[in-house]
Amino acid sequence: MKSTGAAAQATKRPVNLTLSESTVEQARRYTNNLSATVDGLLAEFIAREAQAREEKRQLYAKVSEAWNRFDERYGTFGSEHSPL
Repeated sequence: MKSTGAAAQATKRPVNLTLSESTVEQARRYTNNLSATVDGLLAEFIAREAQAREEKRQLYAKVSEAWNRFDERYGTFGSEHSPL
């Protein structure tokens, strides 16, 4: 995994991670720069999570719009029984 663009030029700071020894040993077979690899994977995770949350937000907005249209057309459930 190569660092590209903004991630490669971003300010870096040390953090502590606790990783499984065996996972680190295996990862070292595939990369000489574990920090860059973890940074890239974390950036991908963040992008996927942001996309998933945006999709969920859009779904909720559609459901809300559909419910509002239903309410405008048919009224609220139980409104004929309201004590007010």
